[in-house]
Amino acid sequence: MTNNDILRRLRYVFSYNDTQMIQIFALANWEVTASDINGWLKHEEEPEYVRCDDMSFNCFLNGLIIHRRGPKDGEAPKPEKTAINNNQIFRKLKIALDFKDDDILAAMKLADFNMSKHELSAFFRKPDHKNYRECKDQILRYFLKGIQMKYRPGISETAASAASKATKQAAVAKKSSPWDSTKK
Repeated sequence: MTNNDILRRLRYVFSYNDTQMIQIFALANWEVTASDINGWLKHEEEPEYVRCDDMSFNCFLNGLIIHRRGPKDGEAPKPEKTAINNNQIFRKLKIALDFKDDDILAAMKLADFNMSKHELSAFFRKPDHKNYRECKDQILRYFLKGIQMKYRPGISETAASAASKATKQAAVAKKSSPWDSTKK
């Protein structure tokens, strides 16, 4: 999943408009414009599409934490300059939503995906821990689908799966493009 996909899904789940998105970025001391946000929310095949870099996305997640939980005493979090991975995204969403393990498992169950607490805790361990497990795109997709079903219960299953299918078809079409094949 790209940062743009996750940003698009979170905006939909919480019904944020451009002004609210700009305010969330501002909470993390990151200045963005409405045109930045519109470019990030476009799909890859659209000409106005702009890739959301890791630093900007990290600032959005930090701002989301502050927006949903309130500011922390002391300094505001500084944006990390390193690449962000699914485990870090999952952790920040867990913090922003103030979810405990049971809440995450319940969201996953809403998306028809079952896992144990032990499997879940492996995603939140330090990378050098022996039981650390990399969070794959599929797990993050199920979690995002689960929070969508929790916070926007009015959406029909067919609409959610149609949007998911469209995203998968676009990814498959991109992978199987004849222009990407190498000559033998």
